[in-house]
Amino acid sequence: MTEGTRPQGKTTIAPDVLISIAKLSALSVPGVYQMAETPAVVSNLFKHRKQDGVQIVVEGDMVSVDLFLILNSDVQVLDVSKKVQNQVARAISEMVGLDAGKITVHVQDIHYS
Repeated sequence: MTEGTRPQGKTTIAPDVLISIAKLSALSVPGVYQMAETPAVVSNLFKHRKQDGVQIVVEGDMVSVDLFLILNSDVQVLDVSKKVQNQVARAISEMVGLDAGKITVHVQDIHYS
């Protein structure tokens, strides 16, 4: 069998990889202090660790993300939230080639220095 006619294999991506991409992308946005704990109801429903602060749902080639964040007190919340949404969507698309669905930001707290 020549190299050009070899059947294509399959690539699978573990959910923890998607969680790491979303988490690191969110944390890279100026104004994000840290990830918040995922609410108990959500973490129990999806069986993820509470400290992740990220919840993902994959449907076909579409990834939807819920992010639970703590922001710095000196930022405009809506601006930072939009930047997080754009950054996470771009990272998912560029790094794993999946389409980003809804990227929902939940601001759980504000950090005061």
